[in-house]
Amino acid sequence: MAVAAARMGPDEDFAELFEAHRVRVIGLCRRLLGSGEQAEDAAHEVFLRAHRRRQDFDRSRSFSSWVLTIATNYCVDVLRRRSTEARIFGTDAAEQVAVTPGEVGPLGILLLHERQQELRDAIHSLPHKYRVPLVLSVYHDQTYDEIGRALGVPRSHVALLIFRARQQLRRSLSPTLDTDGRRQ
Repeated sequence: MAVAAARMGPDEDFAELFEAHRVRVIGLCRRLLGSGEQAEDAAHEVFLRAHRRRQDFDRSRSFSSWVLTIATNYCVDVLRRRSTEARIFGTDAAEQVAVTPGEVGPLGILLLHERQQELRDAIHSLPHKYRVPLVLSVYHDQTYDEIGRALGVPRSHVALLIFRARQQLRRSLSPTLDTDGRRQ
């Protein structure tokens, strides 16, 4: 695989890289875009862009970091387009119901799955400027420095964006808490 990344010339080598990194790229796109179908489409576009720009690949970086940066940038562009379309055409936000899982059992498992879906929905409802760094940090274990390089912002700004994302998540998931996290 490293040999393929070093050469990255023939299409056969790129096909190996595609297969090796496809799942991570789709996962990142799914987390950022909120849809499995859109993630598949985005992943194909990401690898198409990577293939077209393979001569720009910096061999001192890992292929994984390079292609995930392309995926992040592509998804941010998609989110910006969505935001613009939403301002022009208007969209309604879905209501969220707070559910706390009870005891373990079929009902408890169902409630747990609903809570997990609520968390995914809450993450998806974050503005993309908060969602992208949060997803890269939490779900893809990227450092603040890596996220900053991918987004073109300083490390301190990444920390602030993630902090604000977590604040918004707390507010949306716990409507009975005030802005300081205390019960009202």
